[in-house]
Amino acid sequence: MSVYLDHAATTPVHPAVADAMAEQLGRVGNASSLHTAGRAARRVVEESRERLAAALVCRPSEIVFTSGGTESDNLAITGVYRARRDEDPRRRRLLVSAIEHHAVLDCVEALVAREGAEVVWLPCDAAGFVSVDAAREAIEEAPESVALVSMMWANNEVGTVQDVAALAALAREHGIPMHTDAVQAVGHLPVDVTASGVDLLSLTAHKVGGPVGVGGLVVKRDRPVVPIVYGGGQERQIRSGTLDTVGILGLSLAVERAVAEQPAEAIRLAALRDALIAGACAASSGITPGGVWRPGDTSSRLPGNAHLLVEGCEGDSLLYLLDAAGIECSTGSACQAGVPQPSHVLLAMGLSDNAARGALRLTLGHPSTRADVDAVVAALPAAVERARRAAGVA
Repeated sequence: MSVYLDHAATTPVHPAVADAMAEQLGRVGNASSLHTAGRAARRVVEESRERLAAALVCRPSEIVFTSGGTESDNLAITGVYRARRDEDPRRRRLLVSAIEHHAVLDCVEALVAREGAEVVWLPCDAAGFVSVDAAREAIEEAPESVALVSMMWANNEVGTVQDVAALAALAREHGIPMHTDAVQAVGHLPVDVTASGVDLLSLTAHKVGGPVGVGGLVVKRDRPVVPIVYGGGQERQIRSGTLDTVGILGLSLAVERAVAEQPAEAIRLAALRDALIAGACAASSGITPGGVWRPGDTSSRLPGNAHLLVEGCEGDSLLYLLDAAGIECSTGSACQAGVPQPSHVLLAMGLSDNAARGALRLTLGHPSTRADVDAVVAALPAAVERARRAAGVA
């Protein structure tokens, strides 16, 4: 039996969510149709919107349904950049943290290459905390030129949780919209959209026990967004396309469940995370936690994130050896064009190429147990020894 510890990539659909989706799947109806079946589908969509808004602490009218986190990030960044630039051609600067997911990074780089955008990469420290002071300095240099500020709520690789509210307050002082990629945060941390002060927030279903292929973008009503997909204008003229009634239902139910269980689940997962990190560091020499790790802490690091730096071996080799031993996890590194590259997150944190290549990301989720942790700790020493031997170290 395999042990699945890659919940940051995707986590199993919760059984209750799957049951509700299966029941809805047997019903016909386009939520934009005016007949009985269409109105029934629309009711499911709008009740889901209300359920999701209650969980996120925002208005139902602020939620725009999308196909997932990647589309939400692209829509937020491209849509707001174009709207702000159209209002004032001077607004071409994007202030973005250097440790974002590629759904943000690649979108920003495309705007730089194709639409004349300029980007200021906000640095982070060795623990992965993004510098709000650097953002303040960049904004105050020429606030009228800034189109958007974007910083993820929690990092998908090392699990570091950012001070989103502080950056949002800074942006608001200058009338600049703030976007946050909260894909890893929703359902795992207390996420209150209204209290945070952000203007746009991205989320997805499949990180919290919902289906793959559906997500949302919270957009404050006073923030213009130029669409990137055109058609029927179903979602406030911001996002067109036939609404995925089944997926939207699954998204709302999964987020509602995860948010309700979050306080207790955070404590449970943090205990497993701490046992995993401590056990791994004790099991083999040359293993240290990546990012910030304070046992019992659920505020500065994601409760379910155990990121390890393994000296003297390639993370990919270690991943395959663990996979052969029945442990499924991730390196957390980017792999483009089939050529493994060291993680841009770890490089931004100041690690060398060699150190960054030895990364291993093990992430826990709602099905995870202490037996999973024990299995990893037991399998790790042999896998590390073989990986180091393959690298010519041991």
